[in-house]
Amino acid sequence: MDVTGAVRKSAAAAEVGIQMPEAAKASAVAADSGTMSGPLVPVTGGKDHRAAAAMGWDTVAVGVRLATVLSSLLSLSIMVTAEQRGSLSVFGIQIPLYSKWSFSDSFEYLVGILAAVAAHSLLQLLLSLRKLAKGLPVIPSHSHAWIIFSGDQVFAYAMMSAGSAAAGVTNLNRTGIRHALIPDFCKPLHSFCNHMAISISLAFLSCLFLAISAVLDVLWLSKY
Repeated sequence: MDVTGAVRKSAAAAEVGIQMPEAAKASAVAADSGTMSGPLVPVTGGKDHRAAAAMGWDTVAVGVRLATVLSSLLSLSIMVTAEQRGSLSVFGIQIPLYSKWSFSDSFEYLVGILAAVAAHSLLQLLLSLRKLAKGLPVIPSHSHAWIIFSGDQVFAYAMMSAGSAAAGVTNLNRTGIRHALIPDFCKPLHSFCNHMAISISLAFLSCLFLAISAVLDVLWLSKY
């Protein structure tokens, strides 16, 4: 009886010893599956969050680009349509005047820069809208971002230069030169001068939008 009981106890112990590793293995598998399934949710959520953030950046970039196109085109149209005739009295002598943007090198420079900025911004806007319609990122790579950033920065500096030159000429026409015989031409040509002032203001506004686009490009490069 003692021998039989000992054999039974040994068999039970062996069964327990065999079953314990199975339970431990099942626990390990469950732990591993829980560990593997746990990080999968945050990774997917991180990708969705990044895609949503990129879409937000693209929307803002497209809005700024649209504002650049509108301001530059409006400034260009006001500039090229500005034209007026008048007369100026000097020592009782009536001198006929005719003013047009093409009579000034500074205004011609501004018109050229406005046309270039409008073409550049319109091209970037159309490409961006096409990519958004296809569900693609507006800026696909770092090299593309550097190219856009360089173009925006160059055109922003050029617009600032052209606007400053045109503003100097307009201010001279409005105030004249003290202690000289050059009068205030904006008195008889007030409509022309007002058009120039509005056009130059819009040119500086488009310069600001170009600067904002350049800043967005830098932020995109630093973030992505």
